[in-house]
Amino acid sequence: MGRDKISKKKSNIRRYINKQRTKKLSHKVFELLPNEIKKDTSLLKYWFKRYRLFSKFDLGIKLDKESWFSVTPEKISKNIAKKCLCDLLIDGFCGAGGNTIQFAFTCKKVIAIDIDPIKIELARNNARVYGVENKIEFIIGDYLSLIPTLKADVVFLSPPWGGPTYLSQTIFDLDNIMPQYGGGKNLFEMTRKVTENIAYFLPRNIDLKQCIRLAGDRKHVEFENNYFNNILNSKTAYYGNLVNENIS
Repeated sequence: MGRDKISKKKSNIRRYINKQRTKKLSHKVFELLPNEIKKDTSLLKYWFKRYRLFSKFDLGIKLDKESWFSVTPEKISKNIAKKCLCDLLIDGFCGAGGNTIQFAFTCKKVIAIDIDPIKIELARNNARVYGVENKIEFIIGDYLSLIPTLKADVVFLSPPWGGPTYLSQTIFDLDNIMPQYGGGKNLFEMTRKVTENIAYFLPRNIDLKQCIRLAGDRKHVEFENNYFNNILNSKTAYYGNLVNENIS
């Protein structure tokens, strides 16, 4: 057998071995995946970023399908929590608890509300992983319906945006947020019955002019760009006493 044939045969053997190793590796990775991702592999891109969503992911963090693409990355939620430092904060749409957990580190008490009981159980579990469950009161309920009974220093609003399709819009209209409740403007106005100090977590393509108008006459709004992997991820609009005093 000539040298060229031997070399080609060895090369084919190496490719075969590498292919088998890749198959075994892929199988091992697949076995590690949560059930919701095994059922929908389009969520894999979020799983690969899991430690940026929750640095303690391996200690027992649990998410459902929706939470994978809606949870706030930990670095961003930490930054928002520092800005919202207070005695009592309400997280009106807590989801799986990404923001709630960080608020529990900066606030004396947090009230976490979600209409979905599964989300509340996920948030409770994840707060337990971070050791802050005892600082949070979890409520299963409709935030807007509960408003007349609520009191707080700060309210954090992170309502659903309608899934990843929000990015298909050049400019995201506030009225596209929970239209069944009158839209994002109505949500903000209702929240003002609780407090003027509101942190509104919004899509990166939100209509900024609409957000400015929410502040009303002679009042200010402060925008914060939230970056994830060096890409603009979202924006947070701060109102009331959360606005930097140096803004004129």
